[in-house]
Amino acid sequence: MDRRRVLKTTTVLLAAPAVATQLAGCNGRLETFTSWKQAQQAVLELLFTPKIVDGSPWNLSQVLQHLAQSIEYSMQGFPALKGAWFRSTIGSAAFALFNARGVMSHDLAEPIPGAPALEASLALKAAVNRLLAAMDAFAQFNGKLRPHFAYGELTKPQYERAHLMHLANHWTQFHARTATA
Repeated sequence: MDRRRVLKTTTVLLAAPAVATQLAGCNGRLETFTSWKQAQQAVLELLFTPKIVDGSPWNLSQVLQHLAQSIEYSMQGFPALKGAWFRSTIGSAAFALFNARGVMSHDLAEPIPGAPALEASLALKAAVNRLLAAMDAFAQFNGKLRPHFAYGELTKPQYERAHLMHLANHWTQFHARTATA
């Protein structure tokens, strides 16, 4: 690898914490889920206390479908991967940063590359059930996990942490519905 590329990559990686902090918003750390069970409970609670999604072209059902896709693809394989160089350098460094900080920050309206479109009309109950089924399948999964489209190879504990941070990052968009007069 040439010196210029190494310096450019190093500069990007050193700037990443500042960028991630800016993307996280004014409130500092994002809400986190400390366990898979806690995250599953939060998903289930959406059936009883639906939320509004702020700042997104997606409704709540679509966000939950997106989260389910991510978990499903970790077991099945993502439809499209970033290049090997990206996954082994920038992508793996981004995951390492998120993992160390315990917080993920990404474009909350960006679909998974190559994934089918999210169904705007899918009922909330169906979306919740799909996400819970994906979470249950992941918890029981003993096969070989597929490379993440950006982060590359992850162990099961790393993937679980990535999924929990992904869920938490999207949860920052959710707000209680207010009663209309």
